[in-house]
Amino acid sequence: MNLWETNIRKAVPYVPGEQPDQQRMIKLNTNENPYPPAPGVAESIYASDTDRLRLYPDPEAGVLVNALAKRYRVKPEQVFAGVGSDDVLAMAFLTFFNSQKPILFPDITYSFYDVWAGLFRIPYQTVPLDPQFRICAEDYEIPNGGVVFPNPNAPTGELESLALIEHILQHNQDVIVIVDEAYIDFGGTSALPLLNQYENLLIVQTFSKSRSLAGMRIGYAFGSETLIRYLNNVKYSFNSYTMNQLTLTAGAAALRDEAYFKKTIHKIIATRERVKEEFQKLGFLFGDSQSNFLFVTHPDVHAQKLFEALKEEHIYVRYFNKPRIDNYLRITIGTDEEMDVLLDVLRGYLKKNV
Repeated sequence: MNLWETNIRKAVPYVPGEQPDQQRMIKLNTNENPYPPAPGVAESIYASDTDRLRLYPDPEAGVLVNALAKRYRVKPEQVFAGVGSDDVLAMAFLTFFNSQKPILFPDITYSFYDVWAGLFRIPYQTVPLDPQFRICAEDYEIPNGGVVFPNPNAPTGELESLALIEHILQHNQDVIVIVDEAYIDFGGTSALPLLNQYENLLIVQTFSKSRSLAGMRIGYAFGSETLIRYLNNVKYSFNSYTMNQLTLTAGAAALRDEAYFKKTIHKIIATRERVKEEFQKLGFLFGDSQSNFLFVTHPDVHAQKLFEALKEEHIYVRYFNKPRIDNYLRITIGTDEEMDVLLDVLRGYLKKNV
């Protein structure tokens, strides 16, 4: 090692899902929405005054923050916006997790949590999920520097109840509890009803999944006015102009089309439930996912072999070579046509190999 490397901050980076660029592929590995964003999104971009692009965007993201506040019936002072939920979560880690005690999160969860903890030098402790991949609320009744978990969980898709979330909040009132709701629109109930009861609760959501805007990078958080003020103070100390003009306009436009939002969500849920039945017929085992993906295993074929076989057919799913889940695949719910192709390939493979 060179001497000048001694004081460089080193990190083990997050590894995102593969982003292939092929014709005639089926991409089911990064939980993107298979349908386009609301029509008003494109219209808002085309109608934008391009002369404004020479100006800095609103650092307060007012047009988006106000639209979110109106849609979710909270005060604008209770909303924080950022460049995707990853940016929002990173800011939250940096802002709220500064104790010498370890933060807590599940052992099987979004794999960016330990990356941020390592990058920001935050001590952490993983809490094992039970054999059914569910959170045990009592396990979070130990001294800690903060709590964070997704609901529904990723990559398992398991949804926890508001009662469980409230139990964790009641036993952790001296730290910040972050509920990461990236997939909440696909079947769950948001923790928003708890917001006014618990000043230490931060709820993080995203436009990347249910609103088909992964490419625009829009994330947001709801919290008490105090928490949001602290978040903004850190944001303004880091980078005031995080969201560009077109993204703010597009995000506000997406929120205005509630009918399209509900229609798209309904289509994905209907496809998910149909595919669950087909996967059962093929012998797959999985939980009752309430997200836009399934987390499946087959008793007779290892997940890595299935992953490689699907990839040969230009069908991309996610395989995690990690303890406890190295025999599972996470499969995003695509269109009905895409899922039918996937099912046909799996039927053929299993017929030959089982």
